[in-house]
Amino acid sequence: MPRRCIMILGAGGQLGREFRYLHQHKEWDWEPHFFTRAELDLSNTAVLEQTITDLAPQVIINAAAYTAVDRAESEPELAFHINAEAPGQLAEICAQRNIFLIHFSTDYVYHNNLSRPLREDDPLHPQSVYARSKLAGEQAIRKVLPESMIFRTSWVYSSFGHNFVKTMLRLGKERQELRIVNDQVGNPTWARDLAQAVLWILEGNPGDLSKLSGIYNYSNEGACSWYEFAKAIFREAHLGVVVHPIPTSEYPTPARRPPYSVLDKTKFQMTFQQSIPAWEESLKRCIEEISAVH
Repeated sequence: MPRRCIMILGAGGQLGREFRYLHQHKEWDWEPHFFTRAELDLSNTAVLEQTITDLAPQVIINAAAYTAVDRAESEPELAFHINAEAPGQLAEICAQRNIFLIHFSTDYVYHNNLSRPLREDDPLHPQSVYARSKLAGEQAIRKVLPESMIFRTSWVYSSFGHNFVKTMLRLGKERQELRIVNDQVGNPTWARDLAQAVLWILEGNPGDLSKLSGIYNYSNEGACSWYEFAKAIFREAHLGVVVHPIPTSEYPTPARRPPYSVLDKTKFQMTFQQSIPAWEESLKRCIEEISAVH
């Protein structure tokens, strides 16, 4: 059987770079083609369509997204263009060519005031421009390409790019004390684990992927607040920073965050029979990797 051709869009972001890292460090049974936004802009439909026609991939992984949650409040048109309109156009191209699309969304689409782990069929009530744009992207894809796979994930970090872990490591070397929100609870997710999970699915299903279509929650196991997450980061990095818990009201941001967005991964685990690493263990591995580089 010939190797499966896969396009990875958004290869310059932290998730896209994790896909590239995994490809470089393991022999997968697929032929990857990575595209950063500079190399292939999703908003240029004509170029996108021609590139897909030329490569004829069986699978497209769309890791491209507008992720500046607070800035989106003042750039709603740009956020919706990147997170909703472009994925919808991509899905139309995939539908016309029978290409399986894998896309990523966010825990922020829930924001439904439930206080138990959130399931894929729970009510959705996005409260920020970013969250609404991501939900609109999900809907645009599902409308034209129901046989696709969408992962809702949360609190993503990596040794690549900009994220909470790297910000805390930087601040931890600059300051002796920090005030961190303690009334928002969710699941940290190492982007490496998410990318690994997707590749395992592709490796384990060399035939028709359409039977696996649907929306799946994926994050690392275990929940914490941002305050608890920050304390764990400093502990793993051996930084003696004093962390003070504060309520969200003392750290106002342009975009509203859900107070509770812990994800229920039962559907993912039952469907794919994959174990999910605990967030503490993945954080330890990521910080070891960052420390080895610096």
